[in-house]
Amino acid sequence: MKVTVIGAGLAGSEAAWQLAQRGIDVELWEMKPLKRTPAHVTDDFAELCCSNSLRSDQLENAVGLLKEEMRRLGSLILECAEATRVPSGGALAVDRNGFAAMVTEKIRSHPRITVCEGEVTELPQGEVIVASGPLTSDALAEHLQTLLGANTDLHFFDAAAPLVTAESIDMENAWMGSRYDKGTADYVNCPMNKDEYDAFWEALTTAQEAEVHGFEDGMVFEGCMPVEVMARRGHDTLLYGPLKARGLDDPRTGRWPYAVVQLRRDNTDGTIYNLVGFQTHLRFPEQKRVFSMIPALRNAEFVRYGVMHRNTFLDSPRLLNRYYQLKTQPRISFAGQMTGVEGYVESAASGFLVGVETARRLRGMAPVDFPQETAIGALGLYVSNQSVTQFQPMNINFGIIPALGHKVKGKRNKNAEISARALAVIDALREEVLK
Repeated sequence: MKVTVIGAGLAGSEAAWQLAQRGIDVELWEMKPLKRTPAHVTDDFAELCCSNSLRSDQLENAVGLLKEEMRRLGSLILECAEATRVPSGGALAVDRNGFAAMVTEKIRSHPRITVCEGEVTELPQGEVIVASGPLTSDALAEHLQTLLGANTDLHFFDAAAPLVTAESIDMENAWMGSRYDKGTADYVNCPMNKDEYDAFWEALTTAQEAEVHGFEDGMVFEGCMPVEVMARRGHDTLLYGPLKARGLDDPRTGRWPYAVVQLRRDNTDGTIYNLVGFQTHLRFPEQKRVFSMIPALRNAEFVRYGVMHRNTFLDSPRLLNRYYQLKTQPRISFAGQMTGVEGYVESAASGFLVGVETARRLRGMAPVDFPQETAIGALGLYVSNQSVTQFQPMNINFGIIPALGHKVKGKRNKNAEISARALAVIDALREEVLK
């Protein structure tokens, strides 16, 4: 038995690992280093996972639940993330280079995984998992379009935030801390007064964007909206979003500032920081000009400017079942962001489910059928839910997991009970899943 997996990002690597761990031979195709997209710079797998991509680690948060489910079930991505994590308060953040290197080493050293370097332009015969991601090459995208038929793919635009060196941050105009002093003080908080914010907002909303064919505000997925697009929605919009000052006491005044830009560590050494919530599509000189108006970043050294690229995803409710299989050709499965799961954790979770269920099918075993009460199951069932008429990418959230059936006082308490119920189901399934 052999399965071809196309793409060695988080979803493809996770799917390949789960298959191989269950005795299935895997041929994993990765077009690097022979060919790269504009977003790829190294030869490592899963390199697009930013330091802060794995988000909250709290069980009162749905993504925290999803990660805990994956931890308990032997996820490769979570194993590598835990081994390369960096301090980030209540979040799971990783040293991105160390993380990608560990995923690559694990995959390349597995005796049942053969890594093939080259661009796949059409699907081979046999069992196939397409995890080529939101940056699927034009040739493969055209082949998939022919296979799937007209009007079956959509797209949105994804944006990445800039990175600055720690030594270039003016700490006389910033302080280390976390909101409401929860967790450890892992964030650099860069305050602005009203006059500074007003000038910043004016510059941000009038700055020049880079050219991208077909870009417009209405095509931006809310979860990764460029900061300049958010700002254009109103003067105070950022004050309730990435520049929210609530819960951040400036030690110099003992009060909340008018606005705060938070920076989060991007590597283990703490030498590089990410501008939280500052995904952007501004031209590089404009990014330096506008973001340097933040007092603590007046002399900031930008080691990476924000970039934007097209993400492609399927009309999955019409095309895929709960196992991410193509309904018309069950030998073909999809995983990752192209299925419409949004976020790196969600992408890895889809690869996990596809790997587990494909291996069971090939071994003549009944599917696990992760129930909707679990985060893993809820994602698969949402993506394949034919009642969803206007399908858009979806992060894991408690809204797609069934309610408890009884009242619980307080949102955090309710979410904690939903997580406890889910993990009880996962623990009951664990022995069977790991077969």
